[in-house]
Amino acid sequence: MSRLLMATLRGLGFLTAVVVLTLVTQIGGAVLLGAWVLARIWRPRGRRSLATAGLFTALYAAASLWVVPPLAQLGGRVPLPCTLSADAPVRPQNPIYCVLNRHYATPQVGAMLTALAGDLSRRYPGLQVAYLDANFPFIDGFPLLPHRSHDDGRKVDLAFFYAGPAGRPSAAITPSPIGYWGFEQPRPGDPTPCAGDPRTWTLRWDMPWLQHLLPARDLHEGANRAMVLWLANSGTRFGVERLLLEPHLQRRWGVEGGLIRFQGCSAARHDDHLHVQIRAFVGR
Repeated sequence: MSRLLMATLRGLGFLTAVVVLTLVTQIGGAVLLGAWVLARIWRPRGRRSLATAGLFTALYAAASLWVVPPLAQLGGRVPLPCTLSADAPVRPQNPIYCVLNRHYATPQVGAMLTALAGDLSRRYPGLQVAYLDANFPFIDGFPLLPHRSHDDGRKVDLAFFYAGPAGRPSAAITPSPIGYWGFEQPRPGDPTPCAGDPRTWTLRWDMPWLQHLLPARDLHEGANRAMVLWLANSGTRFGVERLLLEPHLQRRWGVEGGLIRFQGCSAARHDDHLHVQIRAFVGR
């Protein structure tokens, strides 16, 4: 293989990595470019790619911990808690959401989650609220793939509660290790508005192959119903304006109507998590 072809393939691979890291973490592409420039200035002995990888890891960690949070705050977004505290039993369902900087939201979202967690922990002592994807730290309109929204700091997905030991609710034992894609299937007689939908391209993935690989978990209907009702009622004090949940779970939990809606058949399923959206606050 010629040197020119090898150099072209390496260049394409590097550009692909920049694009993928940008789409997945928002800041990763820029950090990788910075690491590449530093590696060329440094001119380390041995393989420059290893030096670039090491620099990327160090720079990405430093940026995520010390640079991104204060800059994001200037734009009206703050990181949601990545560790538990006595005042806020809120955490990511999986640390990957913090590692990838997908845990940013407006301060109102953070205040709402803290209040929700406080109420639920009084009903169910020791219960923690676990979030999934929120938003990236910067730029309204920047897509948080594969979501159709989550691009303005006002959205957050919450993990469902499942029955743990002695029937106690927990958000730490979701069927999927990342909280998504462990779908709760409709029961006989439940509404299935997307059955037979003719569209060939949609984000409504059923993933039947994955469902057989995930452990069976029973939803804790009492805790999930309490979460949805709190958000639909008390949550309005924090600006909650929309909740997305599959119709069969709305009926099962007795939470139909009002702010609780069906996302339609072209969007992802919402019987593996709850989508929460707050209204835009003027002057945020």
